Amino acid sequence: MPDNNLGSRVRELRAWRGLDLRVAADLAGLSYGYLGKLERGDMPINSRQTLEAIAWALRVAPDEITGVTPEPAGHASPELHDAANSLADLLSGWWVGEVPDTPGRPLPEVLAELRAFHASRNLNGPRGAGDYPTQVAKLIPLIRDLLVAAADPATGREALTPLLTGYHVAGSISARLRLPGMPSMAAERMQQVADKLGDPVWQSVASWGRAHFISSTSRSRQYELAVSVADSAPPDRPETRGMANLTAALAAAAQGQADVAHTHLTEAAGIAERIEPDTSPWPAGIMQFGRTNAGIFRVSIGVELGEGARIAEVASKVRPETISSGRQASFWADYGRALMSERKHRGQGLPALLKAEVLAPHQLYRDPFVRAVVSSQLTTAGQDTFGRELRGLAWRMGLAPIG
Repeated sequence: MPDNNLGSRVRELRAWRGLDLRVAADLAGLSYGYLGKLERGDMPINSRQTLEAIAWALRVAPDEITGVTPEPAGHASPELHDAANSLADLLSGWWVGEVPDTPGRPLPEVLAELRAFHASRNLNGPRGAGDYPTQVAKLIPLIRDLLVAAADPATGREALTPLLTGYHVAGSISARLRLPGMPSMAAERMQQVADKLGDPVWQSVASWGRAHFISSTSRSRQYELAVSVADSAPPDRPETRGMANLTAALAAAAQGQADVAHTHLTEAAGIAERIEPDTSPWPAGIMQFGRTNAGIFRVSIGVELGEGARIAEVASKVRPETISSGRQASFWADYGRALMSERKHRGQGLPALLKAEVLAPHQLYRDPFVRAVVSSQLTTAGQDTFGRELRGLAWRMGLAPIG
């Protein structure tokens, strides 16, 4: 296309998005004046980097601007690759009781920062914890400092529980990004901390972590471990029993055992009703058990059992805004792909996937089920709003757009 037509197309797409020139320029990382010149045709769009920056800001595929299908963007960013390697080095390189080769900061300072980190993961927008590479970059030095404190007789006991929560976050991020082996490694570290604490409450938390993070190829073993925790966890912390039932329900659903899954869901829902907040703050940064998470699991299990768009009634009762952005993203991703599985509802499903993308893009991009449903829709996507949105999402996920 001639350069001036490219600029006109950018202006049309920006107007369709309802963005003014300055906002669009900021989103693309360009100056206000430069984008204006591009739109007017005073300057050409002559680099892939500029084209893709504008496409990303407008949330469309580059071919919506050029009419030419480009090479797809990779869904594994360098930042994510670096974060995964750093996290693997930390989990494999240092056991509880060993002292990393870095000086530790004062424990009160570390604990205050960790509390702020846990709180920020429940916030959206600029005050939130950021994307997963950003979270990993914040988490690694915190775990290192806590390892140093845990090995010091003066601070060891006080550092152990926060260290366990840090390891759980590492496992949770690894699981959501589907990093092989790392969730189980994080669970092992949780168990090492719990053994040092010698407290039945934290032993149960670590045992649940093991069940929760077990490989998806071992669903029968996951179910067995989760049920054991649900039956034996100390009753004074019902969150552990509740989450163990949710994990057992998901494991049963993954094996096609609908009745068993619903039995555990019912048990978890009953426990959740005895907890005052929709999302329990205990333990910090770990379970997020309560009515909200029980509802999110109910949606996930409904999708697993093939309920499709019928899950909408359950989803309408969930208040995802009361839980962390990662869990919110899981909710919208599962809900979206359930709706996308039925042609007449796919127009409602795509906005749900786009919500998940805003909340946790790396998590959505690496979800194999979302990738499959987006790929399957590309062949029939037209030139309407749905098709344009879908191709944009496919491009950002690293899937070759079609049409």
